[in-house]
Amino acid sequence: MHIEPGVVNGAKLALSYATAAGAGVWTAKLAWETLKTTRIPGFAARVAASTLAVFFFFEVLPKFPVGVSEVHFILGSTLFLLFGAAPAALGLMLGLLAQGMLFAPADLPQYFMNVTTLLVPLFAISALAKRIIAPGTPYVDLSYVQALKLSTTYQAGVVAWVGFWALYGSGFGAENLAAIASFGAAYMLVILIEPLADLAVLAAAKAGRDISRSALFHPHLHDGHSA
Repeated sequence: MHIEPGVVNGAKLALSYATAAGAGVWTAKLAWETLKTTRIPGFAARVAASTLAVFFFFEVLPKFPVGVSEVHFILGSTLFLLFGAAPAALGLMLGLLAQGMLFAPADLPQYFMNVTTLLVPLFAISALAKRIIAPGTPYVDLSYVQALKLSTTYQAGVVAWVGFWALYGSGFGAENLAAIASFGAAYMLVILIEPLADLAVLAAAKAGRDISRSALFHPHLHDGHSA
């Protein structure tokens, strides 16, 4: 979902600074709330694990240039379920930054657009989880339908933001609209994979209960979430 260089240029980049700042403020709020009930070492471990996972997703897993961007297996809902909203958000920010600095410096001008595109859908699934998962339900007991709803919401949010940036930067020409449509169609195919990845990871967490109950993972994996 990287926004390609040249899609948004010049003064228009200022909007991405504003949206990323807003996402950063919301991340700080989530982190503060999480730290009220989580010890700093455990929180830091989750952020580090999330960052490494994001770096792996972007740099090692397959990616395909399509239309206005690239199709990546981001697995945003997987990050959320394993580590929680705040660590996942920080992991996305730091992992994307590390990948850009080390391997794709040409993407750095688009960093704030990409951060917005990744984080806002994450905040959406955090809110959705409170509505579709009954209080007290451990994440390891989620159904395929619940995982699908979380994944669909995240991926649809990513596609919507990529489409917004492409329209904002390059207008409503037929070629640009076709490129956005081809990207959206290709990217939504990730929905076929991510819920299965979520359930596979949750099944592994359930089987390896001794490990997944450690501070490295979100306590809601096994103990359920509050209302």
